[in-house]
Amino acid sequence: MKILIRLPNWLGDVVMSTAFVDAVTQLYPEARVDVIIKKELAQIASLIPGLHTIHPFSKKEYKGLGGVYRFGKLLQDEEYDLFINLPTSISSMVMARATSAKKRIGFKSPGGFFLLSNTYKKPLNVHRVDEYVALIEQFTGKSVNSRKVTLNVNTPSAINANRILINFNSEAESRRMPVDKAKSIINLLTRTFTETTFTFIGAPKESAFVEQLIDGAANSWRLENLAGKTDLVGLVNLMASSAAILTTDSGPAHLANSTGAPTIVLFGAGNEHNTAPYNRQNLTIIRYGALPCEPCVKNTCKLYGIPKCMEMLEELRIVEALATYLPIC
Repeated sequence: MKILIRLPNWLGDVVMSTAFVDAVTQLYPEARVDVIIKKELAQIASLIPGLHTIHPFSKKEYKGLGGVYRFGKLLQDEEYDLFINLPTSISSMVMARATSAKKRIGFKSPGGFFLLSNTYKKPLNVHRVDEYVALIEQFTGKSVNSRKVTLNVNTPSAINANRILINFNSEAESRRMPVDKAKSIINLLTRTFTETTFTFIGAPKESAFVEQLIDGAANSWRLENLAGKTDLVGLVNLMASSAAILTTDSGPAHLANSTGAPTIVLFGAGNEHNTAPYNRQNLTIIRYGALPCEPCVKNTCKLYGIPKCMEMLEELRIVEALATYLPIC
């Protein structure tokens, strides 16, 4: 049997979908499992256990619905038995139809009834990982009890006990750490953990934001900006070898959690019951939790201009969480 999975389009969602891929391989142990993934995230697919072939897809190369359809047709010769569509966009369903897979399944959404052969109701108020797994459970009628988000990571020979990775970035403004708050946290951390190097990570476009945070900070010689200087595989390996990762609710939070590294996630907008890193071991969630609007799950803060839920985070709680993994000098 040949199965093709259209993976989600966001880094965090791709990492969370690794539990789904594992569920598929549990239910179809003899099947060949391939994936389609956004080209920019293809490196992550190379770390997902159980995959045979990775098909990178670029919106720049295959523009619009016509381009999506042409890309899908390129895969017709593979003669897939089952296409599983995790996104709910019309473009991903057009791609599914173009592959001519014998069965094409996904969650119910406009257009799905004629582009997909089987559609299922998306469960409400569950974690994104469990949401994805529910799709294959509904299709097969079988339960998947073992669920874990994981990537194939090179086991580090040693952990750098004096390095903390920090990610204060996010695609959504409401989940990004405000500059003044970030500087306050950084200064407190460098004063508290005097032997520690704090390495900032992020995409190339986030490097200027990181420089803004570091500029004028106390103990700046122990602050390092690696934003845009690692690829995704290198970042995963860096996470696996660090003492801990301090991060906003974002893709890197899920990456860190998938490696088993201690991960401390600072939540503003966003619902941790739906999109927090899934593996509970070595995971700490910190939220202010006293605003009536939390969580608003909006990309911008309409009430305060800047995300008040991030600005009000208790800095001593962050220190206490990191102190589990670092000595205080």
